[in-house]
Amino acid sequence: MKCPYCGSHETEVVETRDSEDLETIRRRRNCVTCEKRFTTYERVENFHLIVIKKDGKREQFSREKLRNGIIRACEKTTVPVEAIDKIVAEAERELRTGDSVEIESKKIGQIIANKLKKIDKVAYIRFASVFKRFVDVEDFEKEVQKLIK
Repeated sequence: MKCPYCGSHETEVVETRDSEDLETIRRRRNCVTCEKRFTTYERVENFHLIVIKKDGKREQFSREKLRNGIIRACEKTTVPVEAIDKIVAEAERELRTGDSVEIESKKIGQIIANKLKKIDKVAYIRFASVFKRFVDVEDFEKEVQKLIK
């Protein structure tokens, strides 16, 4: 493992533990050269999911892209990073247990929106505004009215 601080390949594992979802292994490492500590996560490489975009184009599923979108929706809210990581892990698990390796982006958006709605309404509205392509204030108003009911 390459140290993110000094680039040395001489690192040692200090601590290993399973994550809460039991799908990743968290390793605490120490760089022998610069003596700084860092954390790595190890997961089994699964088959590649293909996302079918709204315009019909296909691209490989990116866990990081999904996580970044959720982080943007959760900015300036009280949603902790751990909750975001849990949403991403649950959503990916749900997608991988589905019938197909090709998934419409609409389905991914719906999964995330439903999860965000349960933990933070503001993050949900922010995510939904992009996912559902709100074009004017009335679209926001309709979605907020649904939340209030």
